[in-house]
Amino acid sequence: GRYLLRVAASELAGTLPLMKVSDYLTWLSEAILNEVLALAWHHTVARHGRPRRADGELCDPAFIVVGYGKVGGIELGHGSDLDLVFIHDGDSNAETDGAKPIDGAQFFTRLGQRIIHLLTAQTTSGQLYEVDMRLRPSGASGLLVGSLSAFERYQSEEAWTWEHQALVRARVLVGCPQLAQDFERVRAAVLGRERDLAQLRSEVSEMRAKMRDNLGTRVTQAGMADKAFEPDGVFNLKQDAGGIVDIEFMVQYAALAWSHQHPQLLRYTDNIRILDGLEQAGLMTGDEVRLLQDAYKAYRGAAHRQSLQKLPEVVSGDQFHDERRAVMRMWRELGLS
Repeated sequence: GRYLLRVAASELAGTLPLMKVSDYLTWLSEAILNEVLALAWHHTVARHGRPRRADGELCDPAFIVVGYGKVGGIELGHGSDLDLVFIHDGDSNAETDGAKPIDGAQFFTRLGQRIIHLLTAQTTSGQLYEVDMRLRPSGASGLLVGSLSAFERYQSEEAWTWEHQALVRARVLVGCPQLAQDFERVRAAVLGRERDLAQLRSEVSEMRAKMRDNLGTRVTQAGMADKAFEPDGVFNLKQDAGGIVDIEFMVQYAALAWSHQHPQLLRYTDNIRILDGLEQAGLMTGDEVRLLQDAYKAYRGAAHRQSLQKLPEVVSGDQFHDERRAVMRMWRELGLS
């Protein structure tokens, strides 16, 4: 709590730039997750013993926590929830070696439930984090903890394009180093496959249109109408046209479209460094990249200030005119609609 307060105070005083704030908040979440995983593992093993891998070896822990969204993209804000996916590499059918044995699938499910409980339990000083597990394979109806082979199969054969967009921002936060390496290999293979660009543009555009319709500002047609630029209009920093999500979708589109020829685009999960990679690969000009990076930082800075005051991520319509119009122009230039 004290550490979070210090980060917030430094941000408000202007002594800590936005990117550093997100770095610190993200590192803090990883340190907490590391402790929570150790506690949950100890608790579950004490009750049921250790699960086994397919080769009969005991797991230690053969489990990873993958971060998506803001925590995956190293872009946590104040009060951000954690988008997490749990993956194991144990034998789902083999029994644990304790006095109350259960099969591997049950063990890892209980481990996952324990982690969520520790992160979300209400205490006198509040809760650590809200946790969102809906990005796992098959969403809320899917297994809480799945194997890496099941994850790979789902991503290769069943996942929608928006799920691959989400995977652009996914990285392992804590857990088994070998399984983390295997996850990176699967992620690179899934994201780096060759795609039909016309179909990709259409699917990314369609998903963005749905989000604008559902989450954007209604009275301004999600930032498209002239009124959106007037002082008595409003601009939703995240969801309206020309805002944060437009930039994120452009970055995700670029990673999916071009990582087949430029695998280095998959090295990082944060928007700023992926944009740097697009410039280095000659896929965007320096001016285009700087424009998107500056707009992104400006929007996120404003969103951080709003959330510190417990206010929604909305500002008056007369703000960020140049940035919004430039982002909307670049959206069209990429062939997105």
